[in-house]
Amino acid sequence: MSSSERPIVDLFIIGGGINGCGIARDAAGRGLSVTMAEMGDLAQGTSSASTKLFHGGLRYLEYFEFRLVREALEERETLLTAMPHISWPMRFVLPYSPDMRFESDTPTSRLLGLAMPWMKGRRPAWLIRLGLFLYDHLGGRKILPGTSKLDLSSDPLGRPLKPGFRTGWEYSDCWVQDSRLVVLNARDAEARGATILTRTRVTMAQRLGELWQITTEGPEGMQTYHARALVNAGGPWVEDVIRNVAHIPSTEGVRLVRGSHIVVPKLYDHDRCYFFQGTDGRIIFAIPYEQDFTLIGTTDMDHKGLPGEARCTDEERDYLCAFASQYFARPVTPDQVVWTYSGVRPLYNDGAKSATAATRDYVLSLNDQGAPLLNVFGGKITTYRRLAESALAKLAPFFPKASGNWTARVALPGGDFPVDGVEALIAQLGATYPFLSPRLARRLVRTYGTEAFRLLGDAKSLSDLGRDFGAGLTEAEVNWLVRNEYALSAQDILWRRTKLGLHMNNEQVRALDDFIAAMPAATAAAE
Repeated sequence: MSSSERPIVDLFIIGGGINGCGIARDAAGRGLSVTMAEMGDLAQGTSSASTKLFHGGLRYLEYFEFRLVREALEERETLLTAMPHISWPMRFVLPYSPDMRFESDTPTSRLLGLAMPWMKGRRPAWLIRLGLFLYDHLGGRKILPGTSKLDLSSDPLGRPLKPGFRTGWEYSDCWVQDSRLVVLNARDAEARGATILTRTRVTMAQRLGELWQITTEGPEGMQTYHARALVNAGGPWVEDVIRNVAHIPSTEGVRLVRGSHIVVPKLYDHDRCYFFQGTDGRIIFAIPYEQDFTLIGTTDMDHKGLPGEARCTDEERDYLCAFASQYFARPVTPDQVVWTYSGVRPLYNDGAKSATAATRDYVLSLNDQGAPLLNVFGGKITTYRRLAESALAKLAPFFPKASGNWTARVALPGGDFPVDGVEALIAQLGATYPFLSPRLARRLVRTYGTEAFRLLGDAKSLSDLGRDFGAGLTEAEVNWLVRNEYALSAQDILWRRTKLGLHMNNEQVRALDDFIAAMPAATAAAE
């Protein structure tokens, strides 16, 4: 179909991160026609570089961000129910030390300094317990267990730590495979009628009467689309889209904050995470990662370069190692680091003094001087679904025939099983395909959920799955990812659809890239 014959759509969405894909899914499910364009791969930017948590944001309580924390806490269980394969509960251990400090500019720090000047800058134990009490009760928790106190001098959870830590607490949050979350939202949006365009850059958007005319450059060359409304979910590029694509004058902007992470061989054998508070007021997490590793992060640094150039600097790597070494009995050193990654958070520029203090809340700005333009600033992966609902509420006056909210607890692809049914599903997969190792069966369920059965089909042996590219990645899985999940390169598969890049060498990666390049589905999509 030529661009002149292409039908007008209700929404054209710029950006294939979590916000763009979440809005596309929500809108398509309301009966709106949707086209979404992403200039690279889905989740190629910030949405694959998070700390991989569905969490309320315990430290945001210090900034009195009660609405944001409550919304995020409520969402944890809503999201768990919809995606029990790629998200699961985790318990976090918070050791206490008298050396813990606030950042000096938090509202709580200032208030405590006025009321109890002798406590200035300190995080007393009673205040942490009060925060955890609020964390347990703000969000109407039903599935996740509450906080419990620990004696780290005798509890096994204290063994990886330095002997000086005695008091601690254990509380609940959730893990999520962030980039898979994005892809599954895109797939569900497409199943509901949306058009998903990857490797497609929007070069121009302009108002023509009551419509937007959007020009793209992608695998099919230059194309033109028309839409009744435009959604700018460009993430770190949101300001660039406003100024250089839509050419709209605006005083609103983003504060780019870089969050970097390091991955090291696993530091302990249990399945808990650690929440560490530093003498500088910052916090970091240490989280079991991909079975054989520990993930440590994150930093909070103002980012001055281009969003796509975010890298974990040597200084950030060393900072995270030193921070973790304040707690772990065995020091974490830079030579242990096997991988780093860094993402840029596009926070709404609220004029905060520091990157840490900048609001994590989202801001939706509607420009209705003609065909509507909705600009999406900020947001957290935990609240992406609520953000999408809020975005559609902003656009509702322009689409009176659209149906109402529907996404709460509706399963994403592969998530149609009980929230506590993962182990049963792993056992069922192993019984159906007895040639799978327990490790591979677990990974397939944790990646694809019930769709693992469709991926494996009628295979009777490992050889039926075709070539093994390493780390348990078979030809059958590669075929699935290219045909169903928009993957077009080894990078897409090894670092976004999965994290198997941690387990593969350069020769294996090159062989995988060569194989994908020769696939008809990939060749057709790339042309």
